[in-house]
Amino acid sequence: MWIDKALNIPGRLLVKFITRPSGEYRTFSVHDASQLAEVIQPCDVLLVEGNQWISGAIKYLTQSTWSHAAIYVGNIVDVDSKSEPKVMIEADIKEGVIAVPLSKYAGLNTRICRPLGLSDKDKSRVITFMMRNLGSSYDVKNIIDLTRYLLPTPPVPMRFRRRLIGFGSGDPTKAICSSLIAQAFQRVRYPILPEVADKKLESYRIKDSTLFVPRDFDISPYFSVVKPTIEKAYNYQSIKWEDPPPE
Repeated sequence: MWIDKALNIPGRLLVKFITRPSGEYRTFSVHDASQLAEVIQPCDVLLVEGNQWISGAIKYLTQSTWSHAAIYVGNIVDVDSKSEPKVMIEADIKEGVIAVPLSKYAGLNTRICRPLGLSDKDKSRVITFMMRNLGSSYDVKNIIDLTRYLLPTPPVPMRFRRRLIGFGSGDPTKAICSSLIAQAFQRVRYPILPEVADKKLESYRIKDSTLFVPRDFDISPYFSVVKPTIEKAYNYQSIKWEDPPPE
């Protein structure tokens, strides 16, 4: 459409501006690629706290640490490549839906969220959906919506913030990181945060995928949080402290 073409050039300039490092990034849950590779499994969702300007807008609107989400598909994207395997699929603001190596998230705070009890058949369907979306573009209209909230503490009531994250164009060929992953799980009827349709019948309905945010995978009762340090049976007594214990 003409509006998409009109947004293309200023959209690229805007993306270049808002993807600059914010300069105020603090680490607290960083794992290198080898640590993540030891425990991450197909269909695990990796939440990332980005260090870009746009990350601040997403974290503000979602009232969360996490500003980005990617999903692990394994080494199936380019198996003949001699470079580091691209095992994650994400919707990147600059590149659209792409496959990337785990090392892309080096130095960033991350969290692994695992769908519990997902069958091998449904895992395959989720991964197939993500693979088919490789090459799709990122939703530029969503970027423009988000940048309006880069101002310090914009006057947006909390109850409206979640809706603002899901404006976008609604074009199925365009993606937002968490909404694309939500669509993949919805294809196999795996719950994230389903809406209650009838309390008496205990029935649920699927929520609009554009309203999902990275935090939803963290707080979902259907995803477990996997921490590499704990998975390796780490002994806290092995930590070497520089200061003496308190008396």
